[in-house]
Parts: sequence; C-alpha cells; structure tokens
Amino acid sequence: MGVHARPAAMIVRIASGFSGEIWVSKEDERVNAKSIMGLMMLAAAKGTKLAFEAHCTNAEQLKAQLSDLFASKFQDE
Repeated sequence: MGVHARPAAMIVRIASGFSGEIWVSKEDERVNAKSIMGLMMLAAAKGTKLAFEAHCTNAEQLKAQLSDLFASKFQDE
C-alpha cells in the first residue's frame, strides 16, 4: 500500500513510544521515524525497501512491534 498518511501515523505512534533516536531510510534519504511529515516525504510506494535504524532502549521490542505492523499490512486486511 505504500507509506501514506495512515501507515505513517501508525509507524510514528510505535516509534514515539520509545526514547532515543529512530530513523527510516529510503535510498539516500533519512528521516526521523517520529515525524509523520518526514515519513510521508519519503514517498515510499508499495514495494519500496526501507531501512530502520534505532538508537534507543528496548530496540528489540521496537523491531518486534514494527515487524508485526508490516506483517499485518498495516492492519488493512
């Protein structure tokens, strides 16, 4: 489905629950995962590869929550 407003808000909601820095990268662009506008500016269409980088406590918990979100296709099914 790509990362438009609803999926971006879901990523931000998860990322904002963790202290520290969390980044999302697409090719040469890197944005703060706690910024809905930043995520939307990535213009990540369906199939786009994104890389997440976390400098926070409980990074494994963050990874699990984000993995579940993506696996659920953003709860769209």
